[in-house]
Amino acid sequence: MRDSSTYASAQAQQRLSAREYLIVGSDLGGIALAGWAYMFYMAWAMAHMDQVEMWMPPVASAPWAAWDYFMLFLMWATMMVAMMTPSTLPMVTMFATLNRNRRHRQQSYTPTFIFVAGYLIVWTGFSVLATIAQWPLHASGLLNPMMDSRSYLLSGLVLIVAGVYQWTPAKDACLTTCRSPLGFLMTEWREGSAGALVMGIRHGIYCVGCCWALMLVLFGVGVMNMLWVLLITAFVLVEKITPAPGPIRIISGLGLAGWGAYWVSLYVQLNY
Repeated sequence: MRDSSTYASAQAQQRLSAREYLIVGSDLGGIALAGWAYMFYMAWAMAHMDQVEMWMPPVASAPWAAWDYFMLFLMWATMMVAMMTPSTLPMVTMFATLNRNRRHRQQSYTPTFIFVAGYLIVWTGFSVLATIAQWPLHASGLLNPMMDSRSYLLSGLVLIVAGVYQWTPAKDACLTTCRSPLGFLMTEWREGSAGALVMGIRHGIYCVGCCWALMLVLFGVGVMNMLWVLLITAFVLVEKITPAPGPIRIISGLGLAGWGAYWVSLYVQLNY
């Protein structure tokens, strides 16, 4: 059962020491760096296939094997870990702070990695959905084996969707929750390891609700376009920590929607 505000608001004032904060940050950084290392290796290998063997999605007419689905899922899961782990540092730090103070008061506490595991479980689930969505794009020829868009219409539509979603109440609600670690933990607190896992899952659900449309931008600009992977990662982090994300959301929404409209107009010009 939730033990929401009986201790949370008061105990949260006792912050982690510099050493403890460094430990939490290093652990999250290590997870993210492992993901980034794999992603950069994949990008390098795809550009140097004359030097190394590298898995590639089958061409449009070729059948897919279970291995192909697994490798595509592994790519997405690794990418989500690399992109989203850094942005959860404020929430994880607050969770570790509350646990630290419970331990000092000789109360039961839960290892922080369980909360993080719950968060990553949700993004792993999102990776399954992204894999399912990407397969027909290859089968129809809308994405090439390098995972770049072959369609102005596809690129334009995903950019418009991402831009418009920046202005929606759903985006606002999910982003507000992600930006309020103490408020989230005070209202969602659950005891024990199972409770920490559930809290991590719920945090992950809000985070997916905030960022899913931004991830779909990769279908339009190149799933393995590392420049855009880095830009989206940085943007997600800025949205969560900047004091006033409203103007950023408005400008980014206009930019994405306008860019998408441009690609759609090119498609119309070439096909009608």
